[in-house]
Amino acid sequence: MTTNVRVRFAPSPTGFLHVGGLRTALYNYLFARHHGGKFILRIEDTDQSRRVEGAVENLISTLEWSGVHYDEGPGIGGPFGPYVQSERLEIYRQHANELVKQGRAYHCFCTPERLDGVRQRQTAAKERVLYDGHCRELAAEEVRERLGRGERNVIRMKVPSDGAVTFRDLIRGEVSIGNEILDDQVLLKSDGFPTYHLAVVVDDHSMQISHVIRGEEWLPSTPKHVLLYQYFGWELPIFAHLPLLLNPDKSKLSKRQGDVAVEDYRAKGYFKEALVNFIAFLGWNPGDERELFTLEELVQEFSLDRVGKAGAVFNVEKLNWLNFQHLKKKSDQEIMTMLREHLAASGIDAGSFSDTYLLGVIAAMKERATFLHDFVEKSPYFYKAPVEYDADVVKKRWKPESAAQMEVLAKEFSHMGHCGKEDFEAALHRAAASLNIKNSELIHPLRLALSGMGAGPGLYDIAFLLGKDESVKRIYAAIEKLH
Repeated sequence: MTTNVRVRFAPSPTGFLHVGGLRTALYNYLFARHHGGKFILRIEDTDQSRRVEGAVENLISTLEWSGVHYDEGPGIGGPFGPYVQSERLEIYRQHANELVKQGRAYHCFCTPERLDGVRQRQTAAKERVLYDGHCRELAAEEVRERLGRGERNVIRMKVPSDGAVTFRDLIRGEVSIGNEILDDQVLLKSDGFPTYHLAVVVDDHSMQISHVIRGEEWLPSTPKHVLLYQYFGWELPIFAHLPLLLNPDKSKLSKRQGDVAVEDYRAKGYFKEALVNFIAFLGWNPGDERELFTLEELVQEFSLDRVGKAGAVFNVEKLNWLNFQHLKKKSDQEIMTMLREHLAASGIDAGSFSDTYLLGVIAAMKERATFLHDFVEKSPYFYKAPVEYDADVVKKRWKPESAAQMEVLAKEFSHMGHCGKEDFEAALHRAAASLNIKNSELIHPLRLALSGMGAGPGLYDIAFLLGKDESVKRIYAAIEKLH
């Protein structure tokens, strides 16, 4: 077992938690729990212009809802806080200045206008867009004078002009990137805030992070981070860069093609167990045919060895299937508790239905429901008599003679003593025999009368749940409205 595992999830508070962010958090959480380590939440808010009010609170509540609980971080604390980067500015300033003293970084006084001009010239010449090193070799005396005058400046790291940075990635193996394509990255901005690159290295080291598990989009930045570790003389963490999430057309997952926020899927009624199960498989697999996992089972099985390099396709149909499977795993009693809450939230008087009745509805609908709200939206007739009838079904199933035939059926129901499912079926058969017609000529109009629809659970299940009196009442209402 890997010892002293400390991993982190470090989102920026720029909005709702992206499903890709939840996957990163989940993999870190599973890895930490599997190895008996610690999972840290750190808020990376150094880009204050992109900060969204309430985003931190949403991030935390979404992680808690998902069951991905952190051991150290905002609201909990820990031995390496603070865990919000905007509260650690002095730490970054000291480390940036240390690099300047070592000659590993330098003050850059270039104006935004000059930098724009450099970028435009390089782009026009089809050159790689990099800082041109204009301030890299300024004399120490000139730097002191300009700083003394209070000139606006940033601190940039010095990247070697030749050679390459090589590091090992648990998922991708050995990665080597030439220094000639690396920029002299800004480390400390003119407003005193660090860039991501300085802050992430300083924080990961000071918080004793053992494994950096993050998205593939950070892979090109990793050589800069490796250089910073070397400049500071610190031991590297172990890197693992997760594969991209893709749309079904293999483009990068984005909100242009569908929902990407965890909040969206939560609002649509997906169970957290299904969403976590689904997201776990976006890049990882257990090595066999199993597909249904609880969070606890994922902790037992998870290994970075089984995370692949290829992009993972976000298939909503698979997510729907998993939601259906996790719904089926829930007990009817558990579903009933949730259903009562949903009915109340929908403005339906949940107290007017007995436990026995709702358990019957659940038994009738469970194989037809993918979401909790399907117990209401797919069968509203269990809670309220239909006031409208599906026009296509009426046209197809309600014949000119149906009204008279249904009246015979209603009388047959009214004469029933015992009212079990088999009694409703026997009564319909008697009515059909007395009319000298097929059973189907009563079955379809009866379903329409009871539900207003042409499909659903077993017809006699519906009649039994509604009861004799309500069923008869609905038949006569249909006769009146459709005759």
